Amino acid sequence: MRFGMPWPGAEVGREAEQAGVSAFCAGDFVDRDAYLTTAEIVAGTEHALAGPAIAYAFARTPYAHATALRQLHSRAPGRVFLGLGSGAFRINRDWFGADARQPVDRIAETVAAVRAWLHAENGERVRYSGDFYTIDADVRAPVLGRLDIPILLAGFNTRMAATAGRVADGVVGHGLFTPSWWDDVVRPAVQRGASAVARVERPLEYGWIITAVDDAAPEHAIADARRMIAFYLTVKTYDPFVAHHGWEEPVARLRAAFRAGDTDGMGAAVTDEMLAEIAVCGTTSDARATLARRAGSLPRDIGFFAPPSFLVGHHRRAAYTRASLDLIGSAPAAEPTPVPAQRITTPYSGDTP
Repeated sequence: MRFGMPWPGAEVGREAEQAGVSAFCAGDFVDRDAYLTTAEIVAGTEHALAGPAIAYAFARTPYAHATALRQLHSRAPGRVFLGLGSGAFRINRDWFGADARQPVDRIAETVAAVRAWLHAENGERVRYSGDFYTIDADVRAPVLGRLDIPILLAGFNTRMAATAGRVADGVVGHGLFTPSWWDDVVRPAVQRGASAVARVERPLEYGWIITAVDDAAPEHAIADARRMIAFYLTVKTYDPFVAHHGWEEPVARLRAAFRAGDTDGMGAAVTDEMLAEIAVCGTTSDARATLARRAGSLPRDIGFFAPPSFLVGHHRRAAYTRASLDLIGSAPAAEPTPVPAQRITTPYSGDTP
């Protein structure tokens, strides 16, 4: 596993890349755009991989995803990846005004339609026809040329994980993932999807890891990790995960605390077992021991060590980010995985062909 992190800003990002961080990711929310943040990553780094993990798939057209990727690739050839997530149904409907019915089938088509734009050669029409997207674009300017940028899907539950193995280059794991969820649920589902299309190479595994390290105040770091876990588990989308682990009772307590506005009660409901299975937290020594214990059940390719964000201020998140740099070298080595080469093309820069 290579060490990555959500983009911490230019100052900390430069420090992190010099310390050995090899990948940075960006996300979408109401106050930030995944592609704009990826552009910041590209501008502020020299060698690290950069990309959304994740971008909301249905908030943009396949054309918009592909156009952003082409421009980013022109600035950082060979360094760009794309992680797509379907997002919650209500977010798609109420925030984006987007149709998100049949999200698994829709996101599979999104991947195919984005690839239609990315794989287009100059002089060829860009064509795709499916149930959700129809593309027939005659692009006369010589601005195309095939790009094999890795596309991964946020696959939490089994259907989406299988779809990631079938249509994408890999899967992006959630910060809640435990050893059991990776080994018993997600990896078998991804492999079923890959086997269905006779895929030879192992699908990529990227994933978030809730990481809070503070040698001076480890109890504070642990409390922040508990609240982050609790905040995620307020969402019923994760009920299969909860049932798989037999955590229905503590999750019922933390959801009741959430409804009452009791954030301390939310964290207190997260059991020691839940904390140990999900997070990397406490002192540096504690974190290293957790990584060693979970060596076989972390993302095999890139683990994004993510500081808690729920009720955690900017300065404390930056402190967690810097503290996590001491974990470089503690993570297990990645298995070799063939990654498609990204063909470098010369972008069109004139007014005429």
